[in-house]
This record gives sequence, C-alpha cells and structure tokens, in this order.
Amino acid sequence: MALNCYDMLVLLFLIVNTSFYANVDGQKNGLGASFIFGDSLVDAGNNNYLSTLSKANIAPNGIDFKASGGNPTGRYTNGRTIGDIVGEELGQPNYAVPFLAPNATGKNILSGVNYASGGGGIMNATGRIFVNRIGMDVQIDYFSITRKQIDKLLGESKAKEYIMKKSIFSITVGANDFLNNYLLPVLSIGARISQSPDSFIDDMITHFRAQLTRLYEMDGRKFVIGNVGPIGCIPYQKTINQLKEDECVDLANKLALQYNGRLKDLVAELNDNLPGATFVLANVYDLVSDVIKNYKKYGFRTASRACCGNGGQFAGIIPCGPTSSMCSDRYKHVFWDPYHPSEAANLILAKQLLDGDNRYISPVNLRQLRDL
Repeated sequence: MALNCYDMLVLLFLIVNTSFYANVDGQKNGLGASFIFGDSLVDAGNNNYLSTLSKANIAPNGIDFKASGGNPTGRYTNGRTIGDIVGEELGQPNYAVPFLAPNATGKNILSGVNYASGGGGIMNATGRIFVNRIGMDVQIDYFSITRKQIDKLLGESKAKEYIMKKSIFSITVGANDFLNNYLLPVLSIGARISQSPDSFIDDMITHFRAQLTRLYEMDGRKFVIGNVGPIGCIPYQKTINQLKEDECVDLANKLALQYNGRLKDLVAELNDNLPGATFVLANVYDLVSDVIKNYKKYGFRTASRACCGNGGQFAGIIPCGPTSSMCSDRYKHVFWDPYHPSEAANLILAKQLLDGDNRYISPVNLRQLRDL
C-alpha cells in the first residue's frame, strides 16, 4: 500500500529520532558524556571568553594540539589535557565543549561540557588576583543550565538515564585554593593571620561537600575527583624560592597532603551516604610525585624546567606566551610552562587513571567506572 505524504513524514521522523537515540544509548563500550569541572589543568577554553589575566589562547600554547592544527585553544599545555585524553580513551565521540563557547548548544552538549576555568577553585575568593575566573559554585550553576537543556533534547526520563548511567563527572580542583589564595603573600595575609591551615582546609572540605552533593542532586552518579598534586614542585615554586633541581617547597606540599587526607575521608563519606553514586579518588599527588622523582625512567630529560616560560633557573616566573623561550624537545619535559604538565606528562597520568591500580585510582579505575 502506498504511503501518503503525512505517513512518509511520520516514518521519516521516527527513523531520524530512533537513530538519534541509538547514538545516545548506543555506544555500549563508549562513554556518553564527560562533564569536566575544575581549574587550568583541564580548562579547554572557557577563559577565552572572560576578561581575565589568566588566558592560554596565545601561541605557542596548543602547538601540538592536532584538532586545532597547532593553534591555541585556551588549553594550558602544548597539546591535550588529561580530560581530553581520558575522554578519547573511553570512547567519547567528541571533546567536551567549553560551556562559554558559542557552539555549546544542541546535540554538541551530548558529548559533554567543560566548565573548568584557569584560576578557579573551591572557594569563591580563590583566583581573584586574575580579576575574572569561574569558581566551582558558578561552574555548578552552569551545569544546572546544561542539565535543563539535556531534558529538552532527550525528554526527562531519557535525560536522567543518560546523566546517571552514561556520563562521568570529572573534578580537578583545589591547587589554586592554596597557590592563588591561602599562600598568596599580599591578598591572603588577612586570612592567614586569622585562619590556621586546619581551619582553611575545613572550609574547603565543607564547601566541596556541598558542591559535590549539588551535582548528585542533579543526577550525577559517576564521579572522579583528583586530589591536589605536589604544588611545591612546580617550576614556578622552585624558581621563586630559589631551590635546587631536586628540591620542592615544603609548606606547599604539606598543605596539599593535609587537604588530600581530608579529601580521602570526604570521598569515603559520600560513597557511604549518597545512594547509587560512585566517587573515585585519583591520587594525583603520588602519581605526579613519582613522575617528577623518576623522570628519567619515564623518558623525560627534566622535571624541573618549564619548556615554555621565562625567568630564573627553571624558566618558572613568566607564563608561556609569544615572547617566551621554548624548548625544542617538548616531549622530554614534564612541565610545559611554570604551572602545567606537558601533553607527554598528561598521557602518562591519564594512562594510570584509566587502567591503573588502587595506588593511584580507587576504588575502581576510569575504564571500570565507565562500565558500571
């Protein structure tokens, strides 16, 4: 029997819709969406759209980022961030689009959205030295906008299932709360006079608990939380403190370790108290410390000198930009700039988070988390 025009349109609509939902449901072995929160370690370009002193959309940043042909994208490294690499490995169809980018609309958001911002932290005061940045509270406000958009795209029940079962929430935050808040000599001196490290870390944990609970209330169920790395070992800290190659700033690392101990307890508490959720802790501190300590074993030539930067023994004072000196062997440097790892280091870190054991990622690794 011949179909009339109306029947043909209905049939076409059903085919298009079915194939669209098949894409959403379909990747049995792939990640649906990656929602990325945090700071410059995972910012994929949000700060490009802010009036801020913290920007990476200038050459030679991104020189090895194939997707842009080597042009800067706002990523604070020479190539891919850990978030990019993990998404690729888990079968995410596209990189998570920066929330503030013009193309963060429609079906694009179904591969995930990146809310991270250079200079951002858990505490709202963190990063004010940069004038503008997006802290965690506002990043989660932005996710609530995305959440409503996904309801409209998929319908409420399918959207809920997609967020709960096919999406991973990745949070890399905390370093700036020390580097660009508590440890800043001028801006934070009042806070430090009145606030002990214990008290400041208490505040961080209280805020972070509330932030992660908000994401859970918006149907987040699979979380990976990175602890704070050895921030006393970055080229900036080594340079301004005039340290030797194998030395790190003791106070900064002690603060990171103190916070990390509390974070471990928080992750265990959330796993116990939020039904159906899995919070995975990424032990970035030990992982990065191992790469720095045993850099030759990993194929690096230096773990103290920035590849791109200027100033002092380790090129660690002035951030990477067009007038910076740049190394010729980018894949032999653990650090791309005074603060951030190179893509070569990010690849090593991502591999351990994807497939490593519970020394570096627990209670499950990221491949296992995806398949839960």
